[in-house]
Amino acid sequence: MNDYRSILKRYWGYDDFRGIQRDIIESIGSGHDTLGLMPTGGGKSITFQVPALAQEGTCIVITPLIALMKDQVQNLRRRGIRAEAIHSDMSHDDILRILENAVFGAVKLLYISPERLSSEFFMKKLSHMKVSFICVDEAHCISQWGYDFRPSYLAIGKIRSIIPNAPVLALTATATPIVIDDIVDKLKVPPSPPEGGTNARKPNEAPSGAAGGAFRVFRMSFERKNLAYIVRQAADKEEQMCHILRNVPGTAIIYTRSRRRTKEIAEMLNKEGMSATFFHAGLDSGIKDQRQKDWQADKIRIMVATNAFGMGIDKPDVRVVLHADCPDSIEAYFQEAGRAGRDGKKAYAVLLFNGNDRTKLLKRISDTFPEKEEIKEVYDHLAYFYQIGVGSGYNAVFEFPIDKFCHNFHHFPTRVLSALKILQRAGYIDFQEEEEGQARLRFILERDDLYRLRDNGAEADALIVALLRNYSGLFNDYHYIDEAFLAQQTGLTLPQVYLILKELARRGIIDFIPQRSTPLIRYTQRREDSEHLQLPPSVYDDLKQRYSERIEKMIDYATCQNKCRSRMLLRYFGEENKHECGQCDVCLDRSGALSKMEDIAKAQEQIEALLADGKQHHVSELHRITMAYEHIEAALEYMIYEEIIIDDDGLLSLNK
Repeated sequence: MNDYRSILKRYWGYDDFRGIQRDIIESIGSGHDTLGLMPTGGGKSITFQVPALAQEGTCIVITPLIALMKDQVQNLRRRGIRAEAIHSDMSHDDILRILENAVFGAVKLLYISPERLSSEFFMKKLSHMKVSFICVDEAHCISQWGYDFRPSYLAIGKIRSIIPNAPVLALTATATPIVIDDIVDKLKVPPSPPEGGTNARKPNEAPSGAAGGAFRVFRMSFERKNLAYIVRQAADKEEQMCHILRNVPGTAIIYTRSRRRTKEIAEMLNKEGMSATFFHAGLDSGIKDQRQKDWQADKIRIMVATNAFGMGIDKPDVRVVLHADCPDSIEAYFQEAGRAGRDGKKAYAVLLFNGNDRTKLLKRISDTFPEKEEIKEVYDHLAYFYQIGVGSGYNAVFEFPIDKFCHNFHHFPTRVLSALKILQRAGYIDFQEEEEGQARLRFILERDDLYRLRDNGAEADALIVALLRNYSGLFNDYHYIDEAFLAQQTGLTLPQVYLILKELARRGIIDFIPQRSTPLIRYTQRREDSEHLQLPPSVYDDLKQRYSERIEKMIDYATCQNKCRSRMLLRYFGEENKHECGQCDVCLDRSGALSKMEDIAKAQEQIEALLADGKQHHVSELHRITMAYEHIEAALEYMIYEEIIIDDDGLLSLNK
């Protein structure tokens, strides 16, 4: 343990571990399969990064988000740690280089997506690596009972067949008891093949150095004593947002389910004088990176985002997380709300809810699980769309223009996407919702010919210089480029960069392949007659039932007025807590404190209205306010302390 502490001190500057970090590190370091349950902000990354540095070989880290990979690798490299990530934005040459380095022992932590496990090329390279252990982040994704099940995670069992001597560390911040059991079951070492091999071991045999083959499970309490959970019944959500953000200073996140709404809310907040920007998966990667950096550096106070934002974000001083739309599960809500107050100071998680939210949540059940006949109809219409006869189409791959498909066959896009995902789970198709092809280019002219060019214009010359400075080998082969990054480097707009690259391509200076984002469909078996389609309970009925239960639990949480919010959340995750939190809206309402706080807030608004003319007013004029004196006095004291108003010997004025 002294070695682990010295690594922690050397690279992270901490004297000792906290919570269950020590237990998890000792367990995985001893070769035991280990499951760690830690709430958001509990320090999950330390539990695999420290033992990875203490052991020989490469730690394979499986995580679902490219942004999370990049962020962690960047942070590790800044600390002098040899870390790499392999993701879809990279060229084959870069992937090969990283894998070769890992084979030769030059990489301590290798981050990959679960989809990478379906690559025979990767698996072959993996078989030649010395692997210290496998870390499965967001491990709830492997469970069909989990709120964020991803079929690609099931391939993790395959990696254990290739390197069974490498123990597994599974980590998650959101898992109910049934999901915990499922994670452990899915990650067990499969029986070795009869022939065996250098890595083979008998069924249930423990990894090298382990005392037993069973998973060791460590649970950290999910209770967040500094975080107040609030549900506001809000007819006018925008008004409530502004009210809360004016009264709770500091950094904030607002979550909404709609990409369009992220922009609308951010624009509204900016008009109200609050610094805000928006974030969703449809934005260019360069723009997303810049907005995230501006928010983390406190250049922007409020981030309005879909659930694409937040995972892996290391910003401890978020004071409030607001949900403008209700998530469809307690797990999703708990994880997103938990991004507030990671510094241990008082913070708020506020859910804005009204009758429309209940209707929308219930509708998501039928949208996520269309009737079986509708799923079969979508399957038939796909065949008509691509002209595939019964018994043919195996392994055929098609681009999927969803708007055109829905227009031709009168479907709703949301339900089509759900039907395709169910067909994928049933094994009939492989559906990649957003197959992004990053922009690529290479120079056609030789380097010397390029320097002889004239009349490019200052903007084109600046772009060419930026390309040469930031990307190597452009005269030899195609390389992926980031147009948003080039825009930042040159001071051009993104459309300008695109148009200049198109013009350079037209003039024969470069060969430019623009970025595209197109869903793909691959038939994984011959087309069936839809009457013979099999949708077993494991891919439809069971999942629909579980999803419906999660929706009902979320509605119960949002509408309950007599149970402590914190206790409700903890009980959902199988943790009993006998004391009330004393700070959620239910607990405050019981004590009368909530109504008092609201009265003080109303008094503050009336004081601001009185002083809105910009003139000085004597303190005696506050008698015009029709509120209890104690509330006016409390509001006045707060406003003077926060320097919202100036008190000049009894003459009050707004601090401009």
